[in-house]
Amino acid sequence: MAVLLLWLTWSIGGALTAPGTDSTSARLAEWARFNGLGWVVSGLEQAQYKLNPPRMGGTLAGGIPRVAVGGQASSKPVRSSTYLAPPAPIPAQAQPALPGEGSWQSLVTLKGQPAIRAAFLRPDATHTSYLVGVAWLNQKLVKMSLHPGFRVPGDPNLSQPTSVPVTERNSLVATFNSGFTMTDANGGYWQDGHAAVPLRNGAASMVLYRNGRVDVIRWKGANPGPAVAAVRQNLGLLVDNGAITPDVNSTTTSTWGATVGNATYVWRSAVGIRKDGSLVFVVGASMSVKTLANIVHDAGAVRAMELDINQSWTNFITYSHPDNGVAVPKMLTNNEHPNPYRYLQPSSRDFVAVLARW
Repeated sequence: MAVLLLWLTWSIGGALTAPGTDSTSARLAEWARFNGLGWVVSGLEQAQYKLNPPRMGGTLAGGIPRVAVGGQASSKPVRSSTYLAPPAPIPAQAQPALPGEGSWQSLVTLKGQPAIRAAFLRPDATHTSYLVGVAWLNQKLVKMSLHPGFRVPGDPNLSQPTSVPVTERNSLVATFNSGFTMTDANGGYWQDGHAAVPLRNGAASMVLYRNGRVDVIRWKGANPGPAVAAVRQNLGLLVDNGAITPDVNSTTTSTWGATVGNATYVWRSAVGIRKDGSLVFVVGASMSVKTLANIVHDAGAVRAMELDINQSWTNFITYSHPDNGVAVPKMLTNNEHPNPYRYLQPSSRDFVAVLARW
């Protein structure tokens, strides 16, 4: 008994004092999952959901937000090698639409053009008091890199640091969360020639190339080529060939993980690639897998995948630079929970950094 208590004290103490900004509840939940008690955490999450389900009906407090980060782009027509036509507004998921719902706003401007746009909408016609944020990224103006977390995937042999390096923060414009823990992702993690977890044939895969571009594909089983910097897999595709996949309606844990499944309305995130090569990221509260798929599809994604879920892990953060080299974070939506400085210090989970292409 004494040995067990000493081990518990040492193990839990290590989780609570590890670097990073994770909350105490998130640290304890992660400790339990990594020590064979994931079933306990899942049971508690399901019980909490039953006791406190998301509110049905109601109005969205404050209406659709207006953003001011990065200013507005020039209204004059722009034609250059970095130009992408503005995406069509996202159809409102609840009617009647609120003023500005689904309309794109300039969030980050580079070279006089919108590099990142934002749109906001309610998740569906039932959960009308909740907000979902969607970010659109012009990959001609930004580049991306995958950073491992010290627990997820938890492989010390990976070359990238677990936080955004100080040398890159002056060009840092955004960050966003990656996928599930590797035990729940039903997929692998590969970076710079090293497989932290073997890649799975058929898995939804976020592929990051050495030129800084990102694609979302269904993995076909081949080894990553020399142009690939990293592959992060998570579950199955939400959208493929421009259509929502049949898997979205599946309730099997092999498809959507063994946590809260696909039908519960919780915080979720997704990433998708559009036909014009731009990227869209969705994050928000009170979404099922079907809700998430609807929104990322309506944002124009031809292929898309779910990333992480739950309020502790889902986030899209932009950065302003009032002083040279200093990155000041701001969440896409005001109700996102994680500490906005989480990726400026060692992160327990992997994430994607978005940098300006100067």
